[in-house]
Amino acid sequence: MAESEAIRSQNALAAAQMYYLDHMKMETIARELRTSRSTVSRYLKYARETGIVEIKLRSPNLRPPHVQLTLAQRLGISVHVVPLAEATDAATILDRVARVAALVVSDQVTTDCVIATAWGTTVSAVSKHLSSREVSGCHVVQLNGAGSHHSTGIEYASDILSRFGAAYNATVHQFPVPAFFDFAATKDAMWRERSIQRILDLQRRADLAVFSIGAFRSGIPSHVHASGYLEPADYHTLMRHRVVGDVCTYFLRLDGSSEGIEVNARSSGCPPEALRHITRRVCVVVGASKVLGTVAALEVGLITELVIDERTAVKLAHHFGLV
Repeated sequence: MAESEAIRSQNALAAAQMYYLDHMKMETIARELRTSRSTVSRYLKYARETGIVEIKLRSPNLRPPHVQLTLAQRLGISVHVVPLAEATDAATILDRVARVAALVVSDQVTTDCVIATAWGTTVSAVSKHLSSREVSGCHVVQLNGAGSHHSTGIEYASDILSRFGAAYNATVHQFPVPAFFDFAATKDAMWRERSIQRILDLQRRADLAVFSIGAFRSGIPSHVHASGYLEPADYHTLMRHRVVGDVCTYFLRLDGSSEGIEVNARSSGCPPEALRHITRRVCVVVGASKVLGTVAALEVGLITELVIDERTAVKLAHHFGLV
């Protein structure tokens, strides 16, 4: 018999007290409550979602102090601002944001979940900190191809996908196509193949998307720009179109528009109109160079949950005139 909301809340409170205050292991809590470890995990998730438990980290140096709430209210999305020490270097910032993002992602994975993930420096870092979940029937699908004229890209993308698959005991589906085709007509022909249509269909059926913002220049370069995926002529085209960043190797202007950008016609990345159909879309952002790309993604409604370092969050708030 299904438990009532009142009993569920009581059990969630008891589990949260034992886990967060008494520092008991989940196996011990399960014995105390005479239930399973997976049920304890669900109680803890319920406790966080309903406000029984609130976990907050805030740097004493964060100015203004309410930037997280301010951004969330202005943007209409969930925002997680990761606090930083004043002298934190770029690699440490990436690692700290990735750890928080991994918790955010794992918290949203449920049985039979289809997770669509992009590849790149930031998502790779997130994948290394994913928490295992006792779920079944999950699938992980690659959102954009990773091949180039230098490499198939399979090994790089496979490592990221494999970590997602291992964390959630999920079936992994790679997307064995180039990041950018040489000719748009070649992409159009490939998209008619049944093997490719199967991956595209799985992307469309995804419940959760995980991605970052690509930037031409950053403290830790975006993998697509640091690894020679694009030619100088491509960058000339992108600058001519005033592109500010990309999502899943799909390029955007500051206002979120992407029409007429020739490189997009050759990209295997998930276009904005397709990405928006995925209900939960977690975007992980590290570094000031990604502010304008993040603005573009927000303008076109690609983000439902943003995980961002505090310095970049303040710059984003400045852009919107919130501070």
